[in-house]
Amino acid sequence: MKKVLILILFVLISIPAFSQEESELGAWYMYFGNFRFTESPWAIHGELQHRNHNVLGDLEQLLIRTGLQYNLKSGQVSFLAGYASINTGTLGESREDFHENRIYQEVILRQKLGKIGLTHRYRYEQRWIEESDFRTRYRYAVFVNVPLNTKELSDKGAIYLQVYDEIFINGEKPTENSQFFDRNRIYLGLGYRTSPKLALQIGVMEQTSTFRSKTQLQFSAFHQLFSKK
Repeated sequence: MKKVLILILFVLISIPAFSQEESELGAWYMYFGNFRFTESPWAIHGELQHRNHNVLGDLEQLLIRTGLQYNLKSGQVSFLAGYASINTGTLGESREDFHENRIYQEVILRQKLGKIGLTHRYRYEQRWIEESDFRTRYRYAVFVNVPLNTKELSDKGAIYLQVYDEIFINGEKPTENSQFFDRNRIYLGLGYRTSPKLALQIGVMEQTSTFRSKTQLQFSAFHQLFSKK
């Protein structure tokens, strides 16, 4: 197991070195919280993402997202609708910031293939960029979680490997020279569950758009909270 973990960490560290020369290494620092009402199918979802152009110091994007989630009794299907506020800045000292308001709806499907956890997320977004520019976008992501030292991903002390891929499709062309394809994100990460309520994750994501490709380090915390009876 130690050899496997060392190999995975080596791959995560090495990926940026093999990315395209014009890609600069950035970093995303992310918190995902889910507040569940005890004995209720309802939950409140919250996210805070601090995205840098570089590893530290040059803010690219600050994203705050929340939503109301409904979970079916089986636990395999969830519906979520919510709002996001995104502030984006250009690279360098002469920054030009712009703000986006976003409403979104999504469906999450979960399944298990033996010990492997598989999640499909379908998301539809309505975006108001600087209030005057309205766009829509479709997103599909598939997440694969592979436990390495336990049978269940929810077990305390579980170490797991996560791979995901997400594609973004514009609902309309933003400009005459653009395409309906917006971007694709592919990710490899390693996670550790400190308790049934908290998991920490580190990984590398390659984001490819119509015009460029960029490598991002990702540091994530996933927090599950429950109301008292």
